Amino acid sequence: MPENRVVQGRMVTAESLAELVEGESVMEAEAIEQADRECPECGGDVLEVGYMPSVTEFVTAWKCQECDWKETDRD
Repeated sequence: MPENRVVQGRMVTAESLAELVEGESVMEAEAIEQADRECPECGGDVLEVGYMPSVTEFVTAWKCQECDWKETDRD
């Protein structure tokens, strides 16, 4: 499975996808996976990425590949 994916017309890595969701740099990110859901806003494909914004926190995030929609498990 490729590490890089296209999100809203640009290529992202796991780290840059996590930073897109978090709004700032992250310490570490796991591989991007295809989420088993569709975007509630546009119906597009959703990607899932797990990442550590800090030493003490692990977050799972979902981001639509087509629009601005994003969500984390802390929302």
